[in-house]
Amino acid sequence: MPKVLITGASGLLGRALVKEFTKASWDVVGLAYSRAGGLLKKVDLRDSTAVRNIITDFKPDVVVHSAAERRPDVVEKQAEETKNLNVGATSTITSICGEIGAYMIYLSTDYIFDGKDAPYKVHDKPNPLNKYGQSKLDGEVAVQANTACPSAILRVPVLYGEVEYLEESAVTILFKALLDTSKPAPMCAYQLRYPTHVQDIALVCRQMGDLYLKNPSAAKGIFHWCHNEQMTKNDMAKVMVDVFSLKGDHVVANHNPPSGTPRPYDCRLDCSSLTSLGIGQNTKFRDGIEPCLRPFYEKFEKK
Repeated sequence: MPKVLITGASGLLGRALVKEFTKASWDVVGLAYSRAGGLLKKVDLRDSTAVRNIITDFKPDVVVHSAAERRPDVVEKQAEETKNLNVGATSTITSICGEIGAYMIYLSTDYIFDGKDAPYKVHDKPNPLNKYGQSKLDGEVAVQANTACPSAILRVPVLYGEVEYLEESAVTILFKALLDTSKPAPMCAYQLRYPTHVQDIALVCRQMGDLYLKNPSAAKGIFHWCHNEQMTKNDMAKVMVDVFSLKGDHVVANHNPPSGTPRPYDCRLDCSSLTSLGIGQNTKFRDGIEPCLRPFYEKFEKK
């Protein structure tokens, strides 16, 4: 039975990764910190000694490093703390993987690009517009610098899935504004996004792990995965309104670039590096979002 260690296992993507690898009969160890519990092991990834002990003890074939601070507005205010996790911990894990020969999949982001020349291929020049994108790019550099570590960088877009609370995803949080009809709900109709279900990313990671066990050289390098539906947040909100037959009169489309932390206009990713390997899955947004939001809708209806 192949073994996989997953960081950030209590998070939105991490939970999907644990589920996918377990379903595929891998021996799974999940690491978490703020929401550790149950079968997950509590580890502060900034503690290099603790990280080294747990990885070398488990000796995984594959490490999927999904833990990160990925909220751009938070990163802008906590740049140093973010660097310790997004870059420092990544460097530590990469080094340990190199020592034990474990294949590492590093989850990165489409925000390493400036959004001015989509679609982006894997070797297009990065130019992040904010500190979050820069921190993930710095993490990529740390991974690539360690030639002893067999690795893959997987860049992904905005994600959604079965959230524990609506604020857990930049997609599902839109539903909170839709349910509150007491005030206008401004929705960005400017930036183009490609909302991707975490179960699709989890499957891609598992398929990459399977490929590495069979053909290591084919599974190394930089890869992209994102859904092929182009949507603004306003488009996503329209789907949610339609799926749950909500009142949408209070939704106000904003066609201007949003203020605050700069975000790229269009970071569509070219996924041919994975599709050429027979890897990938696309869950239609309408099909994927309904079961994710259904529990929150039913709770709202009972009030």
